[in-house]
Amino acid sequence: MGIMTKLSVNINKIATLRNARGENNPDVIHAALNCIKFGANSITVHPRPDERHIKYKDVFLLRDALSSYLNIEGYPSEKFINLIKEIRPNLCTLVPDKINAITSCAGWNIMENKIFLKKIIDILHSYNVKVSIFIEPDINQVLYAKKINADVVELYTKKYADLYLDEKENAIKDYYNASIMAKNIGIRVNAGHDLNITNIEFFCKNIQYLHEVSIGHAIICDSIYYGLQNTISMYKKCIEIK
Repeated sequence: MGIMTKLSVNINKIATLRNARGENNPDVIHAALNCIKFGANSITVHPRPDERHIKYKDVFLLRDALSSYLNIEGYPSEKFINLIKEIRPNLCTLVPDKINAITSCAGWNIMENKIFLKKIIDILHSYNVKVSIFIEPDINQVLYAKKINADVVELYTKKYADLYLDEKENAIKDYYNASIMAKNIGIRVNAGHDLNITNIEFFCKNIQYLHEVSIGHAIICDSIYYGLQNTISMYKKCIEIK
């Protein structure tokens, strides 16, 4: 029997729209509160160095406004680590994005970065912050995540999304194996990137120990057509099917 998967809404694209006019419309904080009101379990943000969408000041406002779960993603630069120290979010997800990355395009190779990542995890744990490592769906990466004391792995789901329409049974295999390994060694499993209303139900139905999915771009795009409340409801129905 699997667990009930939770939904985290990444609100970066709401901030992108706001920043296009240099004003405060749409209001990122109001949107985040509405996401929770409409059924999302948590909010995810990824403040990039150039602040092209979520700004660092937004993160402080979100911390003060939200009573629900907050996940902050980012590359562990000194500035980012200092932000986490001040905010103390419920979860910090470490991604290997280069400074000018448009979006996340790969998971960590933990074996090649284990000393660096272990040091960062130890620092974040000293702030009483749980840490997730963004990885490829590979059982060896899951094992190494456990070795460096990560609390969570987030499986990078672009490979699944790219293969889903043509060979979904094959697309899910590595994710299934990674999730079983994580379950067996006691590390929580999240997933995210390019999950959408078409492919999310099959993914959640087949990954029995999936704690949370993080979805941003697709939810904001779908909300243009269906409205934010209806869109979140649609996704919740898909991910709660086991």
